[in-house]
Amino acid sequence: MADRRLQVFHAVAKHLSFTKAAEALFMTQPAVTFQIKQLEDQYSTRLFERGHGRICLTPAGEMVLQYADRILALSDELDARLGEMTGEMRGPLLVGASTTIAEFILPRVLGEFNALYPQVRARLIVANTEIIENQVSAHSLDIGLIEGPAHQPELQTEVCCEDELVVICAPDYPLSGEVSVTPEVLRDYEFISREPGSGTRAVTDAYFQAAGVAPGELKTLMELGSPEALKGVVATGLGYAIVSRVVCEKECQLGSLVSIPLAPPLTRTLSLVYPKDRFRTRLVTTFVDFAKQKMRELVL
Repeated sequence: MADRRLQVFHAVAKHLSFTKAAEALFMTQPAVTFQIKQLEDQYSTRLFERGHGRICLTPAGEMVLQYADRILALSDELDARLGEMTGEMRGPLLVGASTTIAEFILPRVLGEFNALYPQVRARLIVANTEIIENQVSAHSLDIGLIEGPAHQPELQTEVCCEDELVVICAPDYPLSGEVSVTPEVLRDYEFISREPGSGTRAVTDAYFQAAGVAPGELKTLMELGSPEALKGVVATGLGYAIVSRVVCEKECQLGSLVSIPLAPPLTRTLSLVYPKDRFRTRLVTTFVDFAKQKMRELVL
């Protein structure tokens, strides 16, 4: 096991932010600051320059980062290789998933994977796409499942499947009788949006922009942090939302919501991401292959 102080330093150096490193490591910011101070005291040198609300690595910090990359990668590989010598699939699996995937797709994936490999202890972290990418990049998660490809160059992306997004509204909302709806038409109706940093928000913003409708022109009433919250507000008749088709299947069958296809259609990829420079254990490789197949089955 690598020195915890080195793990904390690595996260801060990658994010160049004590706040983001604390978030990625599930620590408080004072605890992160304390660990960095201990490491600086040990080497009797400053590893970060601080000023004007920003930090950057000193020359000593740059050197420590180079060694930290190698030490942490070797530590992970050692743990994995020793575990695999038993010939049994076992151990912890740290999985992060964006909200839509975590709430509507991943429970079944993890449940069936655990049934096949009962000695694996999966831990699921739920956050929006941006946070999951940051945590995978900081090596605090083994793998992430996100909406769309990764934006960070140090992450490897494996596309699992295509996901269609649709408009949802209450049965008595003015849009409910439409066979399909265009971005230009939606500009005139009240919009319930996902929050910034969400994969759904990013893809819908890009969709409107491509159609010549600036996101700022939309009648956005509120921004919410989960698909469940969107559905709850939309069901009151306050406005429409755009969500994954798998999110609203149950409510549409029950008649509490109506789904309307977009014209042109809006699709996105659901992807697995993991660090390019990190040794992939047999457990992670097996889960990647299993999750890709199972997600294709669930979304079709």
